Amino acid sequence: MTKTVRDYIRTIADFPHEGILFRDVTTLFADARGFRMAVDQLLLPWTGTRIDKVVGLEARGFILGGAIAHQLSVGFVPIRKKGKLPGQTISQAYKLEYGEAIMEIHEDALQPGERVLIVDDLLATGGTCEAGIKLVERLGAEVIGCTFVVNLPELGGEALLRKLGVNLHMLCEFDGA
Repeated sequence: MTKTVRDYIRTIADFPHEGILFRDVTTLFADARGFRMAVDQLLLPWTGTRIDKVVGLEARGFILGGAIAHQLSVGFVPIRKKGKLPGQTISQAYKLEYGEAIMEIHEDALQPGERVLIVDDLLATGGTCEAGIKLVERLGAEVIGCTFVVNLPELGGEALLRKLGVNLHMLCEFDGA
């Protein structure tokens, strides 16, 4: 039987707290065949599309985004939590389950008109990705799409991003949070 990307992802019950089923992609990253499969499949729908930069969302999006940028021979840009980037940044707040968080990007990371692919490991509520999209657009770049390994549709992120008109690609989905 041929393994799929989903087969490489383990589920850890009650992490980070009781009632959560954590979808752990580190097991996917640790397997050379699984990691290669994921990178290739994340890129598949964008074949033939001009992409100038890959943006990775903190933190596992850095791993995937770096590999995808390398594969495309384009630059990689991190979007990080507030206070983690040196130099001049712009910020974007977004809502968490309880409270608010802030993401940042270097103010010179993207040029107007550049075409950007946003990458992360998992789409849950969509707040982090929505903040990333707003940051990219504030710098004048165009988000051509967002790509994720895992989708958790019950948490609403897919619906939120589709309402924004963003092209989405996810490799697999899991029920439950």
